[in-house]
Amino acid sequence: MDKIEVGEVFTISDETVEDQEVEVLAKVTLEGTDYVAVCFVEDVQEDSEDDIDLYFLKIDEDGEPDAIETDEEFDKVSEAFDAILELEMEE
Repeated sequence: MDKIEVGEVFTISDETVEDQEVEVLAKVTLEGTDYVAVCFVEDVQEDSEDDIDLYFLKIDEDGEPDAIETDEEFDKVSEAFDAILELEMEE
């Protein structure tokens, strides 16, 4: 897969092997590893005031999205994306 960028839409399979389209909303690099915040395209397209669920994925060495394995890694990534979103809201 080519380098994943913000705004890109790609398909992932969930635990039930059901394909879901997700859109990349933000990207961050921590300690040399890229991470993306994604949400389901269906959620973005709905005209609703409800919050949407964000999911964080690690980009592996082949450029493929992969699950974050540990709570420690998840917490680090979550904090980084929280900081990015706070900066964007201030602008």
